[in-house]
Amino acid sequence: VGCDRSKNLVDICGEKHFQAFVCDALSVPIRSGSCDACISIAVIHHFSTAERRLATIRELARLLRPGGMALIYVWAMEQEYKNQKSKYLKEKNGSKAKVKKINTATVQRPLTVQVPGSSSQDSAHSDQLNNDLKDGGCDARPVVADSKLPVHTNRTSFDSQDLLVPWHLKGGTKKKEESIDTVLVPAGTRELQELSPVFHRYYHVFCEGELEATCRSLDCVRVQKSYYDQGNWCVVLEKL
Repeated sequence: VGCDRSKNLVDICGEKHFQAFVCDALSVPIRSGSCDACISIAVIHHFSTAERRLATIRELARLLRPGGMALIYVWAMEQEYKNQKSKYLKEKNGSKAKVKKINTATVQRPLTVQVPGSSSQDSAHSDQLNNDLKDGGCDARPVVADSKLPVHTNRTSFDSQDLLVPWHLKGGTKKKEESIDTVLVPAGTRELQELSPVFHRYYHVFCEGELEATCRSLDCVRVQKSYYDQGNWCVVLEKL
């Protein structure tokens, strides 16, 4: 059974006769302990605070039965790892784009965020996690109000952990009264640059050890495995 925040993507699943429904990853309407396995692919890096990212992993763990397994993938800060470029960097269509900061967007970011299942203990875990990551050399920056986020240049290395990635809308309207076929694709090619509109999606790219440290701060799961895969940091969790 699949779920996603995007109704259009869920509709595509329905057209392909897959079971899927719309929901929020912070509050999944499935009974606790009812799943043998869960996967979360390219989801958690869209949450804008450490508290929310932690709460999302806790919600994922809640769904699992004891002994159940979860697989999590998030985008990595390190797009070059062990002298190997990720697929994301290799697919820059031969252009020699330089890493640069272009437009910025003002984002109002709360100092504290209340999320389902959160507690003062979560905040303590989050603060300790941020301190641990800083000590380990990760460029984890504290959450501040009214900060400006850089807009990422596609197919280049990341120079900030918190950024906006431009995505183009692929497809368009048939008629004004009909729905839009919304498929987002990363901006990069000349053809896509001619399409509109462009959406700036928020990402928090994870540095090495960050996802694993976040998972280890929860006492309800055990990290069975962590690894790097084509520009992503990944963990396999077991529910205790």
